[in-house]
Amino acid sequence: MAFRRRNKSYPFFSQEFLIQNHADIVFSLVIFILIGLMFEATAKTAILFIQPQYNVTTLSPEGEVTLYHYGWKDFATILFYFFIVIILHAVVQEYLLDKVNRRLHLSKSKNTKFNESGQLCVFHLVSSVWSFYILITEGYLLHPSSLWENYPHVHLRFQVKFFYLTQLAYWLHALPELYFQKVRKEEIPRQLQYICLYLLHISAAYLLNEILCVSCVRFDLWAVSFVFTRMVTLTLMFLAVGFGLARAENQGLDWEMGNFNTVLIRMTVLLLVCLTQSWLLWKFIRFQLRRWREFRHEQAVRKKAATKQTLRPLKRDSREC
Repeated sequence: MAFRRRNKSYPFFSQEFLIQNHADIVFSLVIFILIGLMFEATAKTAILFIQPQYNVTTLSPEGEVTLYHYGWKDFATILFYFFIVIILHAVVQEYLLDKVNRRLHLSKSKNTKFNESGQLCVFHLVSSVWSFYILITEGYLLHPSSLWENYPHVHLRFQVKFFYLTQLAYWLHALPELYFQKVRKEEIPRQLQYICLYLLHISAAYLLNEILCVSCVRFDLWAVSFVFTRMVTLTLMFLAVGFGLARAENQGLDWEMGNFNTVLIRMTVLLLVCLTQSWLLWKFIRFQLRRWREFRHEQAVRKKAATKQTLRPLKRDSREC
């Protein structure tokens, strides 16, 4: 299984060999883990990588429901889906983006930006549909008060926990991809900024028992509507954290129960989200203003070029006369 066309063979364990064959190497590791499911001696270890752990069965009006908590074994699950995301990244790159690049004949710099935007577009599209499905099936859309009621949300449903783990796996995979994709040094700080922001918000939401769950969904809806999403995020955060959790009965810090509903943590969360949203909105406004200025400049240059072309034949006619 080869993801990239290779015009030249490189020595084993060299830098170029690792870059060209990293998806194949990771694919071999995934197959090795899946083979472990076939044997009884290794099945218990292999299942740690594939299936979310810390499941608890509870009784509800609907019957027995399986819920999940977090723990150190989640690192194994994140690692497995970290490998899966690297493979999917290579598939999207090879069978979608590279084919489009060959037709567009883009320059090297534009090609790099196109690959980055294309990968993010696919990820945000899948995450937006998935998160919207969770909002509907879990009742968050029709009953937004469930975001803060019965806090702390120590136990999560399967699809909610799996969503968190795959999100963390994706943004962790983005770090080595900076090396595999040979990203230019001047582009690395910009990409590290939003990668670290994603990891910070998603991991905080996961470890603080969904006190930042709206922030997690907010990032996945980025590609849908930027400014509208910023406003909705701030509104939901003030509604859930500023009013909902502030009126909850279980106030205080309790590590054993997973309760982080204190004034200091709530204010820190609100401040963090507000600063992040303001920074993103400010960068968006600056980007749009720069594009508008460049567009006006191009229009002015085109008008000058058009007027010069119309004046040239007039001068020739006057000489002939």
